[in-house]
Amino acid sequence: MKDLFRPFNARFRRLARLPQPDFFEGAEESWEVHPAQTLQYRPSLALPGQVERIRASVFAPLPDTIEALTREGLTHEGPTRAWRFQGVDLIDGVLYHKGGEHHLRQKRRPLSLARRPRLELSATLYESWTTNRWFGSWLMDACVTYDLAATFGQPVTTMPTARSGSHQARYEELAGMSPRVLEGDAHFSDLTLFDDLANNGGKAARAVALREKLLAGRSPRAVPGVFLLRGHAGDQRLLVNERELAESLARERGFLVIDPLEATVDELIEACGAARAIVGVEGSHLVHGITVAPEGAAILPIQPPERVAATLKQQSDRLGQRFGLIVAEGSDSEFHLDRDELFATLDLFD
Repeated sequence: MKDLFRPFNARFRRLARLPQPDFFEGAEESWEVHPAQTLQYRPSLALPGQVERIRASVFAPLPDTIEALTREGLTHEGPTRAWRFQGVDLIDGVLYHKGGEHHLRQKRRPLSLARRPRLELSATLYESWTTNRWFGSWLMDACVTYDLAATFGQPVTTMPTARSGSHQARYEELAGMSPRVLEGDAHFSDLTLFDDLANNGGKAARAVALREKLLAGRSPRAVPGVFLLRGHAGDQRLLVNERELAESLARERGFLVIDPLEATVDELIEACGAARAIVGVEGSHLVHGITVAPEGAAILPIQPPERVAATLKQQSDRLGQRFGLIVAEGSDSEFHLDRDELFATLDLFD
């Protein structure tokens, strides 16, 4: 009976304010897949006064975000770790084991009460809350962790099967990803999970391998840069003069201007695979370009002052690209960037 109603037991512990067991402490074993390393990183290129414009950050505390964007020299990166569990229940997007819980996505059922699922399997998981929430995280992280998961077993995912013709479906095809899609609850007799956040050499090598897979058999044309439009897509993050900036770069610098929602994956890869710069509002759509842009390319996300992130800096570091820090003026949802500042920041890469 101890395996019944695990979601109810976890909810009861929270309501009773009882200590919550650490999910990962219940693992049968854990090990380092790739060791911690001390690596050399180059700082972001920026005009004076950019850091002073930053008022708030996402995904990490403000001091940590600023440090990640500006650090120079030797930096410690932690290890890539794996955990193996036995007897784990997946119910409504949450993993339950020995009183602990680990969320993979937002719950869809109010109480998620359930007996032990009938589907039983052994598998590896390569996804996380963030990769299930944001497409860019899926492309830059889940697609890189997939090869790791495939090394240790059968990769599975709780994400719905990608719609035919979608960006996700085409990336999975090109990257050789064929996970088993779990359409409901499941019981894992054996399950391996990974902590693949550290920007160490192992993750960098898998990111480079993904770029090589996506570019295989192609000869992209070298272009001065690509401006990837965000528009009104996704969470509201409106650069009010986005079109004006994009058109200026196209007219004066020879940039391509692309709306990712109107382009296929193959068109995006061909456009960005030999681009000397990738520019656009900070967000998931830029990951299309960063993932395939060549080593040494300039990566320049336009950051809202109240929503600055360092995740794209981390991706560009592991791909050997150069990163620029430019912060617009306004709020987290609506902001403006001076045209001359954008052009002057790009000139820093020359």
